[in-house]
Amino acid sequence: MSITYHNDLIQGSDEWHAARCGLITGSEVKYLISPKTLKPLNNDKTRAHIWELAAQRITNYVEPTYIGDDMLRGHEDEIAARDLYSKHFQPVTECGFVTNDRWGFTLGCSPDGLVGDAGMIECKSRRQKFQIQTIVEHHRMGTIPEDFVMQVQTNLLVTERSWIDFISFSGGLPMRPITVEADREIQEAIEAATTEAERQIASAMADFQEAIARKGFVPTERRVEHEMYI
Repeated sequence: MSITYHNDLIQGSDEWHAARCGLITGSEVKYLISPKTLKPLNNDKTRAHIWELAAQRITNYVEPTYIGDDMLRGHEDEIAARDLYSKHFQPVTECGFVTNDRWGFTLGCSPDGLVGDAGMIECKSRRQKFQIQTIVEHHRMGTIPEDFVMQVQTNLLVTERSWIDFISFSGGLPMRPITVEADREIQEAIEAATTEAERQIASAMADFQEAIARKGFVPTERRVEHEMYI
């Protein structure tokens, strides 16, 4: 079976980072495809992401990223949103990471929760201005903000589930999920964009190996950040 559920992984842990090292994941597909045109992107962010994934595959290492206030708040809000959803809507099962390799390469996603055999949830911690905007502009139409469309559809593509409840959460403001169904047109565009990205990553890795085969390169040792300040 092409789908693998990594239920025991804790999101944000070293093991979780290792499992997703070098993989195209749902949260990063936004760098590869335009939600407006469904065409592959080719800009500075796209190229930077291609180089980042190539580097991770070459080194088997994910460089640490700064965890700011928004990310810390987002972690706590995700827990609160999942608990409220479980209480008022449907029970949720947590899962650290999911992969699918049916395209000849592997895509991954980190679900905020699984619902039964067909559904899942995606929680977003929002500043109050965005929460109010989402309630006014999106709930009535049954749509979700454009910024999250690619991630939601990629998560559905990876898990091969049929629906996802998108939860926009801002403490102190009301919460209600927006149900999004799998969209085959969008998913076919994601498949095309990720296939092209995989080609570019492989090309970058091959070019790197060719470059370092030349004389003059000196090996170095990696020093992780906490070792540099003790």
